[in-house]
Amino acid sequence: MKLSKRVLLKLKNKNKKLKPQKFKSLKRESLRGLVKGNQERPRLSVYRSNENIYAQIIDDTTARTLVSCSTLDRDITLKTKTGRTCEASRLMGEKLASLSLNQNITKIVFDRGPYLYHGRIKALAEGARAGGLQF
Repeated sequence: MKLSKRVLLKLKNKNKKLKPQKFKSLKRESLRGLVKGNQERPRLSVYRSNENIYAQIIDDTTARTLVSCSTLDRDITLKTKTGRTCEASRLMGEKLASLSLNQNITKIVFDRGPYLYHGRIKALAEGARAGGLQF
């Protein structure tokens, strides 16, 4: 179900019973219709919690996760204090890029999910670009 931003805002403002999680899932589904990964260009999916950030590269045709990484990985936790900083996200993006280049994945499609391209999401994307991924 693809909904425009205007329709989503009307739903949020009009219907006070619309829970935040339901609004987030509607927002994610509206973006997911535009972003699809295939074997040549898999999808880089991002999940952000309050404490950490997780990312995985997914081939949507076979529904398989090819590479995954998070700020809970040992290499990143040794270099940073917490997983909620932009520096940790940038390091994770670089590590994800090196892991994907080991599997001959150079071009991807970036799926930010329901999150804005700002802050930790932007730092992860810039780290992945610096690591050698193209999107």
